[in-house]
Amino acid sequence: MAQPIYKVWMLNYREAFYKLSLEEQNKLTAKVNQALKDVGGERVVTCVSVWSSENCLAWGVEKFPDIEAVQKFAQLLWELGQYQYIESTSFLGTEYQI
Repeated sequence: MAQPIYKVWMLNYREAFYKLSLEEQNKLTAKVNQALKDVGGERVVTCVSVWSSENCLAWGVEKFPDIEAVQKFAQLLWELGQYQYIESTSFLGTEYQI
């Protein structure tokens, strides 16, 4: 039985992102947000952490309906060229009921 997959991500922007104009940055962000929505994913939380960590500008949690949605989202990010603009680490998991 398929169950929701949670993705914790931590990211820093690469130099290429900062070379984009603010309008281009906003357009790219909007495309990423639409891709997440298109696969049925949702952003649970996004946090700015640059004030507490030099290693991580921001981090967040996303929820996907199943592993196929996670894989499709990764493919859409690739097609958008997102990986030239960010350096990230992520972890996948399922909810643990205590």
